[in-house]
Amino acid sequence: MGELELIAAIETALADRSGRLVRWIGDDAAVTRARPYAVTSIDTLVDGVHFRRATHAPRDIGWKALATALSDLAAMGGDAGEAYVSVVLPGDLDEPLELVRGMEELAGDYGVTIAGGDVVRGPVLVLTVAVTGWADAEAELVGRDGARPGDLVAVTGELGGSEAGRRLLEAGEAGTPELVARHIRPRPRLAEGRALAAAGVSAMIDLSDGLATDAGHVAARSGVELRVRLEDVPRPAGVTPEEAATGGDDYELLVTVPPASRETAAAAVPLTWIGEVSAGGGLVLLGPEGPVRGLRGYEHP
Repeated sequence: MGELELIAAIETALADRSGRLVRWIGDDAAVTRARPYAVTSIDTLVDGVHFRRATHAPRDIGWKALATALSDLAAMGGDAGEAYVSVVLPGDLDEPLELVRGMEELAGDYGVTIAGGDVVRGPVLVLTVAVTGWADAEAELVGRDGARPGDLVAVTGELGGSEAGRRLLEAGEAGTPELVARHIRPRPRLAEGRALAAAGVSAMIDLSDGLATDAGHVAARSGVELRVRLEDVPRPAGVTPEEAATGGDDYELLVTVPPASRETAAAAVPLTWIGEVSAGGGLVLLGPEGPVRGLRGYEHP
């Protein structure tokens, strides 16, 4: 499929769900009616680094690329809006339109419009997705820097399932379909992020690189110490507390919650309480015998 033919096919495959677009695919740039606050993030996925074509179908790769970008919006509490996609296509990718179909499938589930992008040829498959979310007031949004001593630490969902699924795929084992799905088709917690922001959480982050890394970002940005009990971290059967803390690609949310907001937050979103915030600095992971050192999530070399 040539470039112009592919672009025409992509335009046919996409739907406008935003209600904000004045112009989009077919023009040189998209034009969007804005709300007071734009929440913008960008993510890049590279074959052999963030996924492997040997274990991910093209449609799954497209889904995952959009999901990772939308997860950043979830961590801020913003409403999802538009996505802009740039793809580097290697010559041996037989079904490039399947990448777009995977993105569009997820976009349909979350009311997102893929409003534009670019396609080029290159030696390795690379997908870059920029997303824009919206909010009507700054107070609707949550950052990483609001945790205060006395706050409680909680997470949504279970941790470690995506990494367990990746290991099953790499080993060529059928394993548990739910774990594999968590790895190849993660679901960003957009509704949960909005609900938690409205419930008064003080800080929030998505766990894309693993609890042992991402919780440390909250501690650093807030200038506090997060103390997390490893045994309380929710995880699928067969996943150890250490694996749950270090596995990446979970895309669940970690929040810090003032005690006065605990009941409101728990009523808004199912949460597991795993620790507390104290004065000091850094992340302390606590095992049955005391602090556990040397655990790290994913970090780019």
